[in-house]
Amino acid sequence: MTEAYIIDAVRTPRGIGKPGKGALAHLHPQHLAATVLKALKDRNGLDTADVDDIIWSTSTQKGKQGGDMGRMAALDAGYDIRASGMTLDRFCGGGITSVSLAAAQIMSGMEDVVIAGGTEMMSLTTTMGQEEAAAGFAPMGMGSGNTRLQAVHPQSHQGVCGDAIAAMEGIDRAAVDALGLESQRRADVAIREGRFAKSIVPVLNDDGSVALDHDEFPRPQTTAEGLAGLKASFDGVADMSIQPDGETFRQSITRKYEGLEFSGVHHAGNSSGVVDGAAAILLASPAYAEAHGLKPRARIVATANIGDCPTLMLNAPVAAAKKVLAKAGLTPDDIDLWEINEAFAVVAEKFIRDLALDRSKVNVNGGAIALGHPIGATGSILIGTILDELERRDLKRGLVTMCAAGGMAPAIIIERV
Repeated sequence: MTEAYIIDAVRTPRGIGKPGKGALAHLHPQHLAATVLKALKDRNGLDTADVDDIIWSTSTQKGKQGGDMGRMAALDAGYDIRASGMTLDRFCGGGITSVSLAAAQIMSGMEDVVIAGGTEMMSLTTTMGQEEAAAGFAPMGMGSGNTRLQAVHPQSHQGVCGDAIAAMEGIDRAAVDALGLESQRRADVAIREGRFAKSIVPVLNDDGSVALDHDEFPRPQTTAEGLAGLKASFDGVADMSIQPDGETFRQSITRKYEGLEFSGVHHAGNSSGVVDGAAAILLASPAYAEAHGLKPRARIVATANIGDCPTLMLNAPVAAAKKVLAKAGLTPDDIDLWEINEAFAVVAEKFIRDLALDRSKVNVNGGAIALGHPIGATGSILIGTILDELERRDLKRGLVTMCAAGGMAPAIIIERV
């Protein structure tokens, strides 16, 4: 089996994911994807006729985000028509999965050059969800309205799940607020020191003017007092119903976990931000890299996927990390840096506690609480982020994982070459 090398990784800045407020919200999602694909081509002198496939992640594949963005964005980026493309959905985990599948194709010897990545414009998907709700349609995805599935595996709202897990794990409001504050502090340091500059490529409007060249979401002015004053976001949501039988989100959880009592600890200051963004990673076989003068930056050590309780939805990352470490024959002590997506603060807090990790090695440049979480793109963004930081600190290995709806988590370990 051959190696799969990471040659380069790029991403757009993350724009606020609200129509009329975000700097990217007026653009087509294919435009964001094409931006990062074009950057990989230009930065590496890539002959796009050699690209065997483009594996793309987009969670909400409807409207402007439908129609196989991997292929359409490549055409928009001026790629040779021989560069094929496809699009996948693993909810939040798709940006890791696209890289894992690309690596598998190369390591198996079936392909030599594959680009992986993802796009999500939450300014679009949020609007679509609101319009569908107003029209009386059930919310998108996660088994909503499927009474047979709900009877066996009741599924709730992610934020409500986060609050339930916090109660089960004894993680209080002070702990999740502290993690949210630290995310903002670390992101502020990273931005001021230019730690993201290597990977960020500006997004241009059609007339060539700059739409956005920096992350738009961070709030470095955040204080502990300000976070403490925010009202919990999901208590009201917990008592809403989207099921035909009238069962609420809270009841969906307590039906599975009888006797559990919980109240809100999550809010906008300790939950992931709603943003627009895209990312892309160029992978190649050693033979192709050598023949075309491409310098590898890292290799894929191991990948893994695992499922956990779909009712709690957010708890699989710990199991995924353990599984991928076992596949690689490594222990947590062998990992220099960790990226665990901050979907909600409790996810990262539980991950750190369960694996007894040194906090100074986890999400060192902040996470989705400060920077935002463009669903289908985030996993690819985090792989690029950890690679840049491994290089900056002259370290060796990094592990990236994240929760995904349905109670899943992918994980990946990379190692500098």
